[in-house]
Amino acid sequence: MLPQVEALTAAGIPVMAHLGLTPQSVNTMGGYRVQGRGEAGQTLLQDAKALQNAGAFAVVLELVPAELADMVTRSLAIPTIGIGAGSTTDAQVLVWQDMAGLTAGKPPKFVKQYADMRSVLSDAVTQWADEVSSGTYPGPEHEYS
Repeated sequence: MLPQVEALTAAGIPVMAHLGLTPQSVNTMGGYRVQGRGEAGQTLLQDAKALQNAGAFAVVLELVPAELADMVTRSLAIPTIGIGAGSTTDAQVLVWQDMAGLTAGKPPKFVKQYADMRSVLSDAVTQWADEVSSGTYPGPEHEYS
């Protein structure tokens, strides 16, 4: 991927690199598993440095051990953005649907749910359907004259 990053940045197109778990490749990586443990951590660190040298302006580190993310962050001059990579990256990102509790099933360990919007929306839809079925919605107050 380095030649593509070099070509894009040479053409003036900014590139934010992404290492660790890449959701588009989750099935080829064995599912949602921590990336960069053991010797793979050194490879990830080398990849991060190579991407910086190729012109990437930042690196997203997803689902990597916190110690590795810290090592990468300290080794690069460009910012790191963590998602499931501990607290020492330069910035944090979280999928808003996960944060809002919209995603079905158990969220990954790194996700903190700040709301249960799935239940709120489900309750709202149920109430609306019940009111439509019973004929109480729409009422006169919802009509235009």
